[in-house]
Amino acid sequence: MKTGKAAAAFLFTLLALLILAVPAGAQEPFPSRIPLPDGFQPEGIAIGRETTFYVGSIPTGAIYRGDLRTGEGGIWVPAQEGRAAIGMDYDERTGYLFVAGGPTGQAYVYDGDTGETLAVYTFSPPEMVFINDVVVTRGGAYFTNSMQPVIYRVPLGPGGELLDSAQVETIELSGDYTHAEGFNLNGITAARQGRWLIAVQSNLGRLYGINPQTGEAILIDLGGGDVQFGDGILLIGRRLYVVQNQLNRIAVVQLSRQDAAGQIVDYLLNDEFDVPTTIDQLGPWLYAVNARFGTEPTPETEYWVVKVPRFP
Repeated sequence: MKTGKAAAAFLFTLLALLILAVPAGAQEPFPSRIPLPDGFQPEGIAIGRETTFYVGSIPTGAIYRGDLRTGEGGIWVPAQEGRAAIGMDYDERTGYLFVAGGPTGQAYVYDGDTGETLAVYTFSPPEMVFINDVVVTRGGAYFTNSMQPVIYRVPLGPGGELLDSAQVETIELSGDYTHAEGFNLNGITAARQGRWLIAVQSNLGRLYGINPQTGEAILIDLGGGDVQFGDGILLIGRRLYVVQNQLNRIAVVQLSRQDAAGQIVDYLLNDEFDVPTTIDQLGPWLYAVNARFGTEPTPETEYWVVKVPRFP
């Protein structure tokens, strides 16, 4: 048995070894659940520089900005009458945040640092319109309209800069695309360095590859599977992640090299899901925001973002 001094020396040495064993700069793991303001009614999420993320409020157009590392944040763009915030995309070249305006028929561009409104685009009168999601490519920002068989393009400069004289282009969908009653095109992403678009059709559970110049759509063959209630989508390599909001899951679709076919290889589930709508990625993690559409929204209703490991 060790004496008092010997025991103290032993414990001191052990503690020192344990401290040295911890890597320099090691921090607490990123939180798995990040709270949003009560009553916020979120829908879209985008991850910006480093660990910054943005979430929009459907009915008010407000934008929340937080830190995925700490889980802390606050209202960054205040609520504004006549605005809404649905899907969004962050352009790393410029630090601009592009936001789809849903039933307003508009879209907004904010400075990712200051929150200043840089541009407002009007695509369609607020009749039979729902500007649902957006993806930014080298040459333009593409928006879906869930109520019409079209997508919209806002031209951008070579470095992603906004163009003062930019005219919104309406691109009619053709080819395999079938328009139906209800919410049609929803989430959208880009492939082949922006030369090809992929979008999900919520009501029919279909995926389409779309030529961004002509609007010609090719139905992606899922081998008898479907992505019913498909909402936000995210492409990482050849894997397409499709949020199926009402089903509380994320479908993992392995695409063929030419995007003509795909196979659902897994579903990502999480007990914290409560009608997730959109996702974005940071490292090996996906971050999904819960819209909680089945829960009555009140000023006290809770909303949050969920961290999910992505399919390897």
